Amino acid sequence: MAHESDDLPLPGAIADELTRQRWGVLAPDDPASQTEQKPAPAEAPAAAVWRRALGFGREHLVVLAVALVVGVVFAVTTYARASPQEVPLEVSVQTPTASATPEPVPVIKVHVLGAVVNPGVVTLPQGSRVEDAITAAGGLLDGADPAQLNLAAILVDGSQIIIGTTQQPQGDVSGGSDGSGGSSDTRINLNTASQAQLETLPGIGPVTAGKILAWRAQHGRFTSVAQLQEVDGIGPKTMAQLEPYVFV
Repeated sequence: MAHESDDLPLPGAIADELTRQRWGVLAPDDPASQTEQKPAPAEAPAAAVWRRALGFGREHLVVLAVALVVGVVFAVTTYARASPQEVPLEVSVQTPTASATPEPVPVIKVHVLGAVVNPGVVTLPQGSRVEDAITAAGGLLDGADPAQLNLAAILVDGSQIIIGTTQQPQGDVSGGSDGSGGSSDTRINLNTASQAQLETLPGIGPVTAGKILAWRAQHGRFTSVAQLQEVDGIGPKTMAQLEPYVFV
């Protein structure tokens, strides 16, 4: 037996709501059963600005980071260059050394005789020539005639130079170089020797030298060295001393 309440009619509003619920269960995809969606509210202006700022930051974040790193490096480098740096001072210690004593230039002594201003022994640097010896002796006298001399001949220590004259042009160089690198004959020629040359011979003084010139003027010339014994004052002992130094 049915209850009476089940047969009573429902109010309209409740009936409509029950109908919609039933349709929602039976046809959930029906557009009519879905709740009407409200449109989203418009975005606020402040939120839009913030969003654009965030977009800008993402795009330029790398550039800003690189610029920051470059700025830091530049600042550090500038500071390092500007800061004073300690430079090590190199101390140079010089040990005093003894001053080198220049070696003396070798010299020679040469006897210059005949027609020169100051005849005698002169001192010359090694390797000097006949013309250097003449200059050291004061130069030639008037009437000197050195034509028979090799003015370019190199002298050695102990050389003797005789300067002739226009009246007796029989100059001679003994003990010097012959100009070809070899030594000339250091002996004296008895037929051309002057008074001064003869006086340089061992055991011959001015008197004996004059007697030799007188013998030569009387006989013309010596034909052998042995003829010196015919000169007054020259005996066998003197002859033995002279023989190595003269020739004809």
